[in-house]
Amino acid sequence: MAEFNALVTPGGESALSQLAVERRPMTSLPDGDLLIKVQYSSLNYKDALSASGHKGITKSYPHTPGIDAVGCVEHIRPGSSGEKLFTVGDEVIVTGFDLGMNTSGGFAEYIRVPSEWAVMKPASLSAKDAMILGTAGLTAAMSLDCLIQVGITPSFGPIAVTGATGGVGSLSIMLLKKLGYEAVAISGKADANNYLLQLGATEVMSRDALLEHAHRPMLAERWGGAIDTVGGEPLMALLKGIKYGGSVACCGMAASPEFQANVYPFILRGANLLGVDSANLPIEIRQELWGYLSDNWALPQLESIAENVALADLPEKIAQMLKSQSYGRVVVEL
Repeated sequence: MAEFNALVTPGGESALSQLAVERRPMTSLPDGDLLIKVQYSSLNYKDALSASGHKGITKSYPHTPGIDAVGCVEHIRPGSSGEKLFTVGDEVIVTGFDLGMNTSGGFAEYIRVPSEWAVMKPASLSAKDAMILGTAGLTAAMSLDCLIQVGITPSFGPIAVTGATGGVGSLSIMLLKKLGYEAVAISGKADANNYLLQLGATEVMSRDALLEHAHRPMLAERWGGAIDTVGGEPLMALLKGIKYGGSVACCGMAASPEFQANVYPFILRGANLLGVDSANLPIEIRQELWGYLSDNWALPQLESIAENVALADLPEKIAQMLKSQSYGRVVVEL
């Protein structure tokens, strides 16, 4: 196949208005060990930023975003390490690293990547479910795993989840319910209650309620732990309201990359602030987390939080995500 379809953003101030599906030559793909025919991708906030021309995400345009992809290996570069890891026809998952940032990404029928970026798709996980999970599911799983590693059990009490209607937030609530935790969903969307309760949240709290009295040095102990996807003031409020020995796993900064804090939660309550990054996660840990998500942590009814779209539908979905109007996961069918 000499050409393939890809969503291309030109960058610049008018990037969103000029997003379009184009025919691209195979020679436009970067160097790499594995040529993968993409079956599904998914839309993440980082993809929306890249598509809109955000130079902090993507430095060179025109560009094809998409930090997630699942598909079949079509070719392995002879003599590469990929020959030891994969065979032609293997179904593999690629998330994070530089895919979709400065390397042509998953919003295309083909990607070419280093073999070290790919993991075998678990046999018990469908290709579509792998992308309903994608980076969001991997991040949610890693966040919960971080809490478990520092001893946060269901007996600690409610776990707050900010940005609850987003991909990471939605999947975090589902995972918490699966493992017996009490999840309190925190959202700025007034119409989100039914959606969040159906996911398994035991309570829905507005963002305004979370931030009430957040200016105080400390707040009453409420949270056994938290998964924070937004940063900024909500992260500050969560830390001030953490129970003794509790922890906050921080994995996002949609509200702000900065927050004001004092040392009281850390000294008086022994709180932990845990940083979570799934983009550069070592491949061994990725494989372990994908093993969890396809076995003991497998989530029923994943399709209930997913919307299937074609490449041509992505510009509209990207615009909705940038306006905080999206729910759950958007899966791109190639």
